[in-house]
Amino acid sequence: MNRRQFFMTGAATVASSRIAWAQDLLGSKPKRVGLIGTGWYGKADLLRLIQVAPVEVVSLCDVDKQMLAGAAQIVAERQASKKTPRTYSDYRAMLKERDLDIVLIGTPDHWHALTMIEAVKAGADVYVQKPISLDVVEGQAMLAAARKYGRVVQVGTQRRSTPHLQEAIDQIIKPGMLGKIGHVEIYCYYHMRNQTTPPDIDPPDYLDWEAYTGPTRMRPFNRLVHPRGWRNFTEYSNGIIGDMCIHMLDAVRWMLDLGWPTRIASNGGILVQKSAKANTPDTQTATFQFPDFPVVWTHRSWGTAPDPQYPWGGTIYGEKGTLKFSVMGYDFIPVGKDDKPIHKDVKYELEEYPEDKTEKDLERHVAPAIRYHMKDFLKAIAERGKPVADIEQGHITTASCILANIALATGRTMQFDPAKHIVTGDAEATRMLARAYRKGYEHPDPKRV
Repeated sequence: MNRRQFFMTGAATVASSRIAWAQDLLGSKPKRVGLIGTGWYGKADLLRLIQVAPVEVVSLCDVDKQMLAGAAQIVAERQASKKTPRTYSDYRAMLKERDLDIVLIGTPDHWHALTMIEAVKAGADVYVQKPISLDVVEGQAMLAAARKYGRVVQVGTQRRSTPHLQEAIDQIIKPGMLGKIGHVEIYCYYHMRNQTTPPDIDPPDYLDWEAYTGPTRMRPFNRLVHPRGWRNFTEYSNGIIGDMCIHMLDAVRWMLDLGWPTRIASNGGILVQKSAKANTPDTQTATFQFPDFPVVWTHRSWGTAPDPQYPWGGTIYGEKGTLKFSVMGYDFIPVGKDDKPIHKDVKYELEEYPEDKTEKDLERHVAPAIRYHMKDFLKAIAERGKPVADIEQGHITTASCILANIALATGRTMQFDPAKHIVTGDAEATRMLARAYRKGYEHPDPKRV
C-alpha cells in the first residue's frame, strides 16, 4: 500500500465511522436522494447530507446546464459509490421516476412551493430551503400537502440546529439567567444588496430562462439575477427580510417558544441606494408583536453596524441580563456587577470534516449546523415524526416576514388570523397573501393539493 492509498483508506474509515449512527437509525440500504436546484446552497446542503448519512445521490435537476454538470461531477467525487447522478432539466421528469426517498430543494425562492408539493406527492421526504414560499398561500398549501401525503419536511432554518445556540438555551435561557424578557432586537447590516446597473442581455445558451422564470413575472435576463443575485429582486425573493430576518426571527421563536405574532408593522424602502437596479428595500424595520414583548427587525444594506461583532444576529433583553447571539457565537452580559459575562464561539469541525477546508464557497462556520439539521431530518424520517424545523414552523416564520412586506407596501399594521388565513379587517391585504402566477402556471390551492 503506497502513501496515497494509506491516506485514502484512512479517510474512508473516518467517513464510515461518522455515518455509522445513520446506518443504525435508517438501516443498511442507502436512502436515494435527488436535488432540485444545484447552485450554492443546494450543493452545500447535499454535501453535508453525504457527510452524515449513507445516501446515494441518484438525481440532480437544474435549468442551468453548466451548473448541473458541475454539481454532478462534485457529487460523483464525494459520494461513497463514486457514481455520477442522472441529470434533468425538468423537475417533473425527475420526480416522475418515483424512485427517490429524499428530495432536497435549493432553487430560488419563487420555485420552492411547486417543487416541494410535487416532491411529497411523489412519495419523498423533503428538505426545502428557506423561506419556504414567496407568498403566504403557497406556504399554506405546502403545509397542507406535507400533512396530506404524510411526508417529513424539514426547512433550512438551521439556527434551530446550531450547537452554540442550543447551549445558550440550556445554559442561559432555561435557567432563568435573563429574568423576565421584555424586548428582542434582530438585525442585519451586511452590504448585501447589489448597487450596480448592468444592462439587460440575452440569456446564455446554457440557461433555460423561460423555465428559470417559471411562475413569476417575466423580466429580461440580467447577470445580476443569475447566478446568486436573484435575492435582489422581488420577482424571485422577499428581499433581505425574507433572506436574513427569517433566520433570526425563526431562531428567536425557537429559543423563546413563540408562535404566531399578534400584530406586524413595518416601514422603510429604497431610501439610499436609489440608483441600483435591485428593487428590494435597502432599509427596513419590522415589529413582530408577540403576547409578552415585541421582536424588532432592522436591516440596512449601507452604513455601519451598531456593533461590529454582531453585524447579523439577535439581542434578547431581560431584566437580569442580555443575550447577544449570531451564527458566530453568543455573549451573555449580566446586569449585576458580581455576575460574570459568558462568551461562546462557533465550533468549525474542520478536523472532523476536512473536506470543509477546501469546498468552494462553503460557509465553514455554518457547516456544522447544516450537518446537525440533516441528522435531525433523518431522525424524523426514521421515526416518522416532526423535525425541529418542521414545515409548519417554516410557514409561520416565512408568512410573518411576508406579512411585514405587505405591511410596508400598504402602510398598515397586519393582524393575521392563522386559523382563517386572512388579515383581519383588511380585504386588500388578504388578497395580497397570494400573488398572480404567470400564464401556464397554476397557483397551489391549500384545499386541492
